[in-house]
Amino acid sequence: MTRWNFRRWGSPALAAVCLATAALVGSPAAQAQTAPLPHWQRAKLAPEFTRGNSVGLAQVSVAGLSSLDSGWTRVVNGQTMLQAIVMSGAADLGALKQWVLAAGGSVQYQFGTLRGLAVVLPVTKLADLAARGDVLSITPNRPAARSGGLLQATTGQAEAVAAQRGRLDGSGVGIAVLDSGVMWRHDSLGGDRSRVTTALDVVAVGRALADRAWQPGLDLSATAALRLAAGVQRPATTGLAGLSAASRPDPYGHGTHVASVAAGDGRYQGPDASGVAPGAHLVDVRVLDERGVGTLADVVAGLDWVVRNAPLLGVRVLNLSLSANSTDSFLIDPLARAARAASASGLVVVVAAGNGGKTADGREVLGAIGSPGHDPSVLTVGAVNMRATAARSDDSVTTFSSRGPTRGHATLTDGTPWIDNLLKPDLVAPGNKVLGALATDLAGSRASWNTLATTYPELAQVPGAAQTPLRTLMQLSGTSVSAPVVAGAVALLLQANPGLTPPLVKAILQYTAQPMANASLLQQGVGELNVAGAVALAGALRTDIAPALADGRLKAGDPLLAPGRSLPPARSTVAGQTFDWGRLVTAGGNHLLSGDALFTRFQPIYDPTLTWARNVVLRSGVDRVGLPGLDQVRSVSEAPAANTRLVTAGVLRIDGSAAANAAGIGAPSGFWAGQAATASGFILSEGFILSEGFILSEGFILSEGFILSEGFILSEGFILSEGFILSEGFILSEAGGGATGVVDRSVLGDR
Repeated sequence: MTRWNFRRWGSPALAAVCLATAALVGSPAAQAQTAPLPHWQRAKLAPEFTRGNSVGLAQVSVAGLSSLDSGWTRVVNGQTMLQAIVMSGAADLGALKQWVLAAGGSVQYQFGTLRGLAVVLPVTKLADLAARGDVLSITPNRPAARSGGLLQATTGQAEAVAAQRGRLDGSGVGIAVLDSGVMWRHDSLGGDRSRVTTALDVVAVGRALADRAWQPGLDLSATAALRLAAGVQRPATTGLAGLSAASRPDPYGHGTHVASVAAGDGRYQGPDASGVAPGAHLVDVRVLDERGVGTLADVVAGLDWVVRNAPLLGVRVLNLSLSANSTDSFLIDPLARAARAASASGLVVVVAAGNGGKTADGREVLGAIGSPGHDPSVLTVGAVNMRATAARSDDSVTTFSSRGPTRGHATLTDGTPWIDNLLKPDLVAPGNKVLGALATDLAGSRASWNTLATTYPELAQVPGAAQTPLRTLMQLSGTSVSAPVVAGAVALLLQANPGLTPPLVKAILQYTAQPMANASLLQQGVGELNVAGAVALAGALRTDIAPALADGRLKAGDPLLAPGRSLPPARSTVAGQTFDWGRLVTAGGNHLLSGDALFTRFQPIYDPTLTWARNVVLRSGVDRVGLPGLDQVRSVSEAPAANTRLVTAGVLRIDGSAAANAAGIGAPSGFWAGQAATASGFILSEGFILSEGFILSEGFILSEGFILSEGFILSEGFILSEGFILSEGFILSEAGGGATGVVDRSVLGDR
């Protein structure tokens, strides 16, 4: 295994090694065209641009790109053009935009928070663009797709609400749903008094600009910004005024179901299809079309819009029940970077792990976590089969739920390959045959049932459901359903304690989770969601954590418990079953931590502007404008973190012990929970410290490829066979393929 010395951040030879972001380094002449980036940021071409090969700039060839049948290439006036996302670390994108226009390209979006552009460019200019000193990465405008009563009882939501005397429902917390739209007039979402307070159709904006974007010399970013601003609707206050009852906010049907799982209130009928946080309000950001697919540019634009406007919208939670088939490391993948910027700004980002857990012939696949679920800052959620019971004793990880570790990759400047190899998913939640709202037009007519329900009528065969207008129900399966279960749980936590930071929310949910038998960290993360335990733990902590951190009043090791409070017993009773919490928290991508000190003392890893993944530590800078509480994020930048403490003394480290080394990464999560319960491991005397760019110890060593038992397949960052049909409904192909709207039967769930 390659060993790297991270002590000298200033060493040019180690620059991109520290971030593993640079496959291509521009020539001095090219870099002189613009103010150069710090030496650790250099341009990288995504694998699609080089047929999956990591090559040097001198070797880049655009020959053959014109033959690619993809959604991100097109022949315009005899010249092959490509559509891409360009990420830059430069504070001012003006020079980059002018270069694109002069090169015969156009600009579709400018992402203010990410310092990036969505562009169209002649393929012959691709290498020149990569050579610029102000370019971090270039990624094709890939397709993205949806990660295709009983719920409250099995998650522990009912017990959490009872403990709060019925006052816990997510009220005051906004959840932004980036999906195929939300049928806001459904009774589950409030009917004519809809809890969908804001809606924005990014797909319509993208379509309006689509044809013009392929015309060279046009900067459409200002037009896109104006169209996004003009496209905002307020369903909660305007109702049907100015709209036709025949309008279909969610023709595909996925986003409405997702929204209802997070925040639906179905107590008005039987069966009760209520979600986890029935009092939360919703922000609908439509980024997927009537086939359930979209583009990377539209998804990033939607994320960018939410981050900029979150305080004005009352949004604290962002749900992404979708994924893109990125092969890039999380460090450079645009969707991962956008999600990380959202987290740094204070939003809890909940993401579906993906549905790539098995091959067509039923064999288990490891390493198939999609983007942005492979980013360490987000809450990546896998799926549990409840087996139609509230009891958790018969729950198991679904066969389709994507397994870890993450396999995004990059090539270092010295030619060494880098693979992320982070432990994911973070936890699992119900995601098999989950009941939720069925989208129709605003009148609720039977003829307008959504594409999913008409393609698979069995999804709408819900026992006891009358299927009357505006009260229609269906059941879906997938990690895309598990994610909003957790998003709803996060809304409850933030209502109970509004001072929690995004990484602290993740730590609470992980620590209180229940490990299921016979499933490993790569299959279930640390265990199954336990809302009752998470709310109890959140309620024991001080409620000023986030503002105190922002004001510089909270330091490493400061008391975290609320005055007069103590940690609750690490045990919960859900649906009549009492169980111990797993008491496990993942940190740094491949460490397992435990112990009371995680929550009695402030841990620097709870700072949302800090990203720690193995021996890489980044610090985000969030530029805001406006009044506190109503401010807007203008941009989010990243740089290597200065010397800092990551974890304080007194924390228990589970990985690295003799028992851990003997068990290996494939050991059941319950084994690691047993280690935590008996305090087996190391009590850190100094904690984890980043000193001179170096972290003392790695955790689980995954980079050499762990030993796989027979029947497992390791997915190398979604480099799959031609025409392989993903369970999330789009065709992934090395030749581009694109999103075809194919829907396979994974939405029906495990049998």
